[in-house]
Amino acid sequence: MKVVGVTACPSGVAHTYMSAEALVLAGEKYGIDVKIETQGTAGIENNLTEEDIKEAACVILSTDVAILGEERFHGKKVMRMGVQDLMKKAEPIMKKIKDTFDK
Repeated sequence: MKVVGVTACPSGVAHTYMSAEALVLAGEKYGIDVKIETQGTAGIENNLTEEDIKEAACVILSTDVAILGEERFHGKKVMRMGVQDLMKKAEPIMKKIKDTFDK
């Protein structure tokens, strides 16, 4: 199973990358392939491809600011959550995704 997402915080530095890392680590724990695009002060990194999005069971948008390219996710199941909240809840979120989509 694959999950993709985008993280972005107002300063575009620490929390953007910390929430991305939390999702990847939680995904590893539950056997979920996670690819997260970061949109921060360094620009867009780890860009999601059309193929990444197509293969994904769902999309996680962990953003406290507007992101570029949100229209790419039209038609996908999208979960929205603030960056700091996500850092605290990454593991339960991944467990819920696994339980929901891994049937």
